[in-house]
Amino acid sequence: MPPRMKRKPKKKDGVDRKPKRKVCQFCVDKIDAIDYKDTPKLRKFVSERGKIVPRRISGSCAKHQRALTTAIKRARVIALLSFAAE
Repeated sequence: MPPRMKRKPKKKDGVDRKPKRKVCQFCVDKIDAIDYKDTPKLRKFVSERGKIVPRRISGSCAKHQRALTTAIKRARVIALLSFAAE
């Protein structure tokens, strides 16, 4: 039996474009440490359901995503951020 051929997704207007790469906001602002007490900044990286937004959506680099996750978890433990949606 011959192997199945996979179809390529159709291109819009015949042009194959890559989405623009998001830049880490913490690297742009040259922030070394992410403060768990800075709740307005942390809320930008938490979804409506209370989940931590992944790197591919937030655009943060691996180093800052790890620090961000730790800061969000610390803020949740001392009740600065909620664990679930309100």
